[in-house]
Amino acid sequence: MPGRKVRAHSGEKSSRVHRPINLKQLAEHLGFAPATVSLVLNRSSGADSIPQETKERILAAARKLNYRPNFFARSLRTRRSFTIGVIVPEISEGYTATVLGGIEDYLLQQGYFYFVTSHRHRSDLIDEYPKMFLERNVDGVIAVDTAWHHTLPVPVATISGHNYAAGVTNIVLDHDRASELALKHLQHLGHRKIAFIKGQEFSSDTEVRWKANLEAAARLGIEVRSKLTVQLEEDSPSPQVGYKATRKLIKSREPFTAVFAFNDISAMGAMRALFESGLRVPEDVSVVGFDDIQSAAYQHPGLTTVRQPLRKMGKTAAEVVLRLVGAPSAERRAKEIKEIVVEPDLIVRESTCKANHHCPVLSALP
Repeated sequence: MPGRKVRAHSGEKSSRVHRPINLKQLAEHLGFAPATVSLVLNRSSGADSIPQETKERILAAARKLNYRPNFFARSLRTRRSFTIGVIVPEISEGYTATVLGGIEDYLLQQGYFYFVTSHRHRSDLIDEYPKMFLERNVDGVIAVDTAWHHTLPVPVATISGHNYAAGVTNIVLDHDRASELALKHLQHLGHRKIAFIKGQEFSSDTEVRWKANLEAAARLGIEVRSKLTVQLEEDSPSPQVGYKATRKLIKSREPFTAVFAFNDISAMGAMRALFESGLRVPEDVSVVGFDDIQSAAYQHPGLTTVRQPLRKMGKTAAEVVLRLVGAPSAERRAKEIKEIVVEPDLIVRESTCKANHHCPVLSALP
């Protein structure tokens, strides 16, 4: 009925969401100066001197009272967009997704948005995307497994870039140590005839890792045979590329007792190809992967692999970029770190065991 007043039930009142409050009201509620509250909520470097207990109290009150900062006012005041551009080759289960998880963890914690774009190894997109990021006023850029030759006016970190450019911090794995861990493990198990699956030509890690494999093999006295070396060819994140590479190894009729794959995805394809050829993993052929993606532990058998701390690498890249955001060029150059090297680990699971040099199946590959 028009004009009729309806009284809310007491139960309805308790379910209402708090109306947003402004910074001044939040500060009055807490009994702190607005500047103190602002430093904490904006995650400013000036908040470093504020006790952790005070920070937690301010953040808890902001959540409880539904405080929402004015993003545009904040951007105008700080001259930041609070956005980072991230460029990757592709997005799929495995390496890229895990690295992105580490980037996301840190950026969200710091109150940052991010754009992600994939270039599919197209040189025109690798050239174009950084310009597009700048047009969208990003505060910094992170490039993953991407050849980098740009000089940008914002902080840049690359992960597994390997080509060093001015003003760029590159986060890389110690590939020499990684190769030695894997090959020592296989040598300890008695493997001498080891097949290698190289990465695709377009991957930033391919040549660096292959060089590390050759040098580690030479130090350990392991012969690297050309007939037992194949390369991934297709631009695909599917195990199918590892499957096809391993089929080539099998058809070469060159006996081998172990496979060291470029990554976990190709190792999974390798295990499928071996199984279809009547070979058991690991009884007939041991398989070692690289990366230790989440699904590696849930293969049958569980995949022995060289673990890259991918999530840590992503988080480190984000930390590097945000630390330099807003700093003058001279200060950025003074703080600049050319390279951060992270260490690998060998994760031993069920896909490797002692070499079977007298396997009748292996000596008569189809």
